Amino acid sequence: MELPDICEVLGQEQPGYRAKQVYDAVYRGQVSDLVQITSLPLGLRRELAQNHEVGLPEIAREYLSTDGTRRYLLRLEDQRTVETVLMPEGDRDTICISSQVGCPVSCTFCMTALMGLERNLTAGEIVGQVLLVSQKNHLRQDGGRLNIVMMGQGEPLLNLPNVLKATRILLDPAGFSLSPRRITVSTAGIIPQIEELGRQEMRPKLAISLNASTEEMRRELMPITRKYHLKDLLEVCRRYPLREWEKLTFEYVLLRGVNDADADARRVVKLLANLNAKVNLIALNPGPEIPYQTPEPARVAAFQAIVRRALPCFLRKPRGLDIFAACGQLKRNTG
Repeated sequence: MELPDICEVLGQEQPGYRAKQVYDAVYRGQVSDLVQITSLPLGLRRELAQNHEVGLPEIAREYLSTDGTRRYLLRLEDQRTVETVLMPEGDRDTICISSQVGCPVSCTFCMTALMGLERNLTAGEIVGQVLLVSQKNHLRQDGGRLNIVMMGQGEPLLNLPNVLKATRILLDPAGFSLSPRRITVSTAGIIPQIEELGRQEMRPKLAISLNASTEEMRRELMPITRKYHLKDLLEVCRRYPLREWEKLTFEYVLLRGVNDADADARRVVKLLANLNAKVNLIALNPGPEIPYQTPEPARVAAFQAIVRRALPCFLRKPRGLDIFAACGQLKRNTG
């Protein structure tokens, strides 16, 4: 039973404010057991706890990197598993969450793509990842300390209804109470859903996986380009209704000898001209069965130098490489 259904039952048998107390305790107070809701009468707490669970996923395995990153293999109610990553850094924490079990988008440089798609996650399972990791690590969401990135397993825009429902809960001032500046959703470029996302009043920031400087190259690296062409993707990005504080983020995974030449960098600048955008570069995080290599640091630096003459361009530091927790490595590895 979902929380709205429980609240509806409470509304029939209890004062109307009881439902708000449950909602507040689960999302703001982050209780893991309904009996912990001390604002409720003890008898009601026991009744709720006996008949309902908060429903958080179960930690099947936990992996700790030498850099402090934690990768969680989470078991869902139907025994399927999904991965969530916590990346603490200085005074901020970032939780990378999944939106699907597996992924239907066959990017050739990504280990998750090798899994295929098993199913979409529910909104509760998406939010549950945040609640579980936040509770376990005593994270604070106030003061801009916590960031959420939907860049784990799955293509979020192919599960857009549940992603939007989860986003509303995470942004709700009466719920988890994050700022829209603190949630980012990453897509391989599903054009109709990008347009739908832009129409939403409450939405995360948008990041686009670019990864190539030409249509032909992108089609080879990201077969979804055969359906959603690069020129059409860039056109919908030009029309995307950015908020006054917002930029589009373009992510670019650098593959040695494939898409990392100076000419590629110059073409990227040309592609993104006249867009209010920034570029995040990611030197390939290697993994078994991935037929590409990571560029040398000097090549990465040269590529970045060309792009940043025209656009803000940042190099994403790899986190959790030793535990297969870095971008593109989430394939439920148990080693």
